[in-house]
Amino acid sequence: MKKIYLLLCLIITAGCSQAQSPVGKTTIPPYHILTTDSVYVTPANLNKHKSVMVIYFAPDCSHCQHLMYDMKSELPKLKDVQIVMITFVLQLKAIQVFQRDFDLAKYHNITIGTEGYTYFVQKYYNVHNTPYIAIYDKNGKLSQTFEKVPKIPDLMTALKKV
Repeated sequence: MKKIYLLLCLIITAGCSQAQSPVGKTTIPPYHILTTDSVYVTPANLNKHKSVMVIYFAPDCSHCQHLMYDMKSELPKLKDVQIVMITFVLQLKAIQVFQRDFDLAKYHNITIGTEGYTYFVQKYYNVHNTPYIAIYDKNGKLSQTFEKVPKIPDLMTALKKV
């Protein structure tokens, strides 16, 4: 009887540890965001043969701003990666200022927008801090996540693998 109880406890513990993992989601979330151009986009707008990097961010987050500042010199190397930047902030003006400050409009592979009050993507990844980064391969399968600001060489290495 003790062995059965122990086995049951192990199964429950293993199940709970998996339930907490944001990596449990292995495909691109079915987001619906309003871009800075006032157009709604979904994963259907993505090229099915290119890798994707989803960045969940906040325009006023200093960590997000530092990430973009550090990543700016690498952006030309990422032209074959579709970058989808999603925020919960509703004010399009704040998102447009962020886009302008980092000159993101000139990169046609970057889509930036808000998911609004839905918080769907935030819940999907179980985001507690921004920025949160998820990298998907060309088949749309999750390759790697970063729950904290990564070092740019680490991020670039992860993107080269997909």
